[in-house]
Amino acid sequence: MKAALKTWTALMAVNGAFCCGPAWADWRDDIGTFRIGIVAEPGAGNTVPGLAVLTQAFTNALGMKVEFVVARDYAALIEAQANARIEYAIYSATAYAAALQRCECVEPLVAPVDSNGAAGIRSVLLTRDGKLPGLADMETRRIAMPPPDSVGGSLLPLAGLAAEHVRIAEDAPFLVHAPSASAAETMLVDGEADAMFGWVKAAADGQPRLPGGTQARLEASDLSASALQVVWTSGLLRYGPHAVRGDLDPEAKRRLTVFLTNLKSTTPDVYDLLEPKHAGGFMPVAPKDYAAAEAIVRMVSVDGRQQVLQQSLQGIVTLLRGRR
Repeated sequence: MKAALKTWTALMAVNGAFCCGPAWADWRDDIGTFRIGIVAEPGAGNTVPGLAVLTQAFTNALGMKVEFVVARDYAALIEAQANARIEYAIYSATAYAAALQRCECVEPLVAPVDSNGAAGIRSVLLTRDGKLPGLADMETRRIAMPPPDSVGGSLLPLAGLAAEHVRIAEDAPFLVHAPSASAAETMLVDGEADAMFGWVKAAADGQPRLPGGTQARLEASDLSASALQVVWTSGLLRYGPHAVRGDLDPEAKRRLTVFLTNLKSTTPDVYDLLEPKHAGGFMPVAPKDYAAAEAIVRMVSVDGRQQVLQQSLQGIVTLLRGRR
């Protein structure tokens, strides 16, 4: 009897190894090394401040080997994630939207906020002393517009108005193309323009304005706050997300989200290394939060604005055109 029991136990152990072994497989084993893509700051080459500290922090959060991959620009970062060479990427808002258009394989996890709660920017059409009563009167006024490298003052308003069926041609006679955002502000202050496109910081809860941006700078100049009126406000352009491949294991996504949303409170020094520009911590985000960024990328890719893509998207739209 004992011999039979030992034989049965041995057979069950063998069968368990064959039938149930794969259940022991872990998503970490499938990935091997978790690779995080990041674009270095201009002039920094392939260096990222605090890289060893960041690598260890992500290693602890995921329980696996982590490696940072420094891309030369966002176009290279998009290609790396689209081709599954990296699992995780830190994008600008428009770069994320371009990545989504490239392969629909990316998913935003979190995005930073400012210490005052700002989650991004909104474009605004500002006038002084009521000179522009409404959008219907634009063609009879002079409206200053910053160059394309001012996303909030150029790309966002053009895309946002088009979504509201108010399409403005780049060569519209009522537009006065300023060489810089500050030059556009000067035109409004000096009376050379009746209105201008600019931007304001905004929270995610619909609050239209927080300190900072074009309106604050104008109010700090010779224009009083009472002299300025907001004629139109766009949707929110969120700060750029940390995004993963959509096919990443749900447990990995959960671990990353928990790690990132708690990072500011648990290890603020690591947070400052990972996100030096926005001091308020990370918030979970969803694809719908980047509708404004998607509208910008669609507009640029359809219109073929070469100057726009060179100045603001680092050749991303060129990449997209080559893949369509």
